[in-house]
Amino acid sequence: MTTEDATVNRPDWRDTVFQEQKRRDESLLYLAPRPLEVPDPGTLYVLDIPRKYLSDAEISITERPVETLIAQLATGDLRSLEVTQAFLQRARIAQKLVNCITELLSEQALARAKELDEYYATHKKPIGPLHGLPMSVKEHIGLKGLDANTGVVAFIGRKSPIDAVTVRILKQAGAIIFSRTTEPQGLMMLECTSNVHGTTSNPHNTDLTCGGSSGGEGALLALCGSPLGLGGDLGGSIRAPAVNCGLYGLRPTTGRLPLIGLFAHGRGCEAIMPTLGPMSRTFEGISIFMKTVLDSKPWENDPGLHQIPWRNERGWVERKIEAGEMLKIGVLWDDGWIKPLPPVERAIRELTDKLQHVPGVEVVNWEPHRYEHAIEIMTKLYSPDAGASFEQSLQASGEPWKPLAKWRLQDRPGIKALTMPELWHWTFERELYRHSFFQAWKASGIDLLVCPAGPSPAPQHNTSRYWGYLSLFNMLDYPALVFPVGRVDASKDSKPDGYEPRNDEDKVSWANYDVDKERNAPIGLQIVGRKLEDEKVVEGLRWLKEKLGLPFVDVFEGLK
Repeated sequence: MTTEDATVNRPDWRDTVFQEQKRRDESLLYLAPRPLEVPDPGTLYVLDIPRKYLSDAEISITERPVETLIAQLATGDLRSLEVTQAFLQRARIAQKLVNCITELLSEQALARAKELDEYYATHKKPIGPLHGLPMSVKEHIGLKGLDANTGVVAFIGRKSPIDAVTVRILKQAGAIIFSRTTEPQGLMMLECTSNVHGTTSNPHNTDLTCGGSSGGEGALLALCGSPLGLGGDLGGSIRAPAVNCGLYGLRPTTGRLPLIGLFAHGRGCEAIMPTLGPMSRTFEGISIFMKTVLDSKPWENDPGLHQIPWRNERGWVERKIEAGEMLKIGVLWDDGWIKPLPPVERAIRELTDKLQHVPGVEVVNWEPHRYEHAIEIMTKLYSPDAGASFEQSLQASGEPWKPLAKWRLQDRPGIKALTMPELWHWTFERELYRHSFFQAWKASGIDLLVCPAGPSPAPQHNTSRYWGYLSLFNMLDYPALVFPVGRVDASKDSKPDGYEPRNDEDKVSWANYDVDKERNAPIGLQIVGRKLEDEKVVEGLRWLKEKLGLPFVDVFEGLK
């Protein structure tokens, strides 16, 4: 059969998508459906809508912090079955509101919840540190026997032969995987839209993107449809949806968490490596997740992992200050390429103003380090074949490119198909840049770096082109944790007159910003440490939260 014959005889990709979405919708019906009115298009803020359709007990359970749920499940004050049922109901509502679910795993989740309740009744103790806790995972993270299509039509029906190793560890710790969440086409954009499952919206304002590529996780967590989520981060894919949705999200150093069992475009390409990481509505969820996975010593079964447990760095800031040393925090106001928009600039200013009045803290202005060259390296290494292999995946079904995926893999200026010597060259440039950045960090004496997670709050749909504030730390392989600061304020965050854009990307960024359309959008920042200093980053943020009172505005006010 010729290629032309295969093209003529293949099914219409839209028929395949129809069947996939039908399968998803059927997964929502396992529990007795409840009447649910979808709000009219003019209702942009939907965080409070699930409460209309849940019992008081379900509201109470689903809006508790993850650390509280874990403690109450461990003491038997809550049963896993009632907790799992509550989150299944809320996740079903979340799907109707923002389109964040690829499938609910109701039958197996409820069966496992019953098993764990029986175990507790018999043994009078939890089975592990996450006993009975429902968790959601991004679709491309393999679950045995289930689809792993990565937002690509041609891969619908591709089954994972195993549970991803990180998922297996979570299950052994007592977690119940009850929901799988949406992702963009091929995972390759900072929004969440694909031809497979459509577009996922931001529940703070549905005219805005939830971010990507772990966008379904971000939207579901923000709606209290899951207490703890697992995402992946290659170029900001945990941090973008976390910051857009007012959450905490950690990009750990690569090699801390197992990657076996993941599906992704370009698996095996080591130009810039991905990592898994936690997403949580509360800060404590980050360290709970990391400690649980690393306490299992995953390096004993995976030679590619660092043999480092989750170290107790609690109090490292206090000890440093008590010893007479200054805590030096670098602040990157602007990367020099895309100027942060007024809400983000205000968040940095407010945080820095408070920091300067904390005893023992020295604020250091961090200058962008050869940023234009960093962008050049990343442009080459994120798409070293200029999207050719990805285009083949699309052609296999006939589905069209999504514009932002095409921008990321083919259309962005500077992208080209690299020869092998050219790939060697740019990989070596990456290593030289890592070295020079490390030397600049060392010379500055800073302990941590605070910077934007992007030039804007959650952007309008189909406008998220720039990821330099995030992807830089993927290229460097530095741990980075995003955190909420506040919310867009129309009285403070209007666009100033007379700004002259620096380049075409900056022009697009500023042209797309309209403070009136950003209503209710969360604002967040990120805190960064050097490679393998993940624990210091997390505990550094804990200290800042206590000293500064972060977030300054609670974007989930009324839901705690």
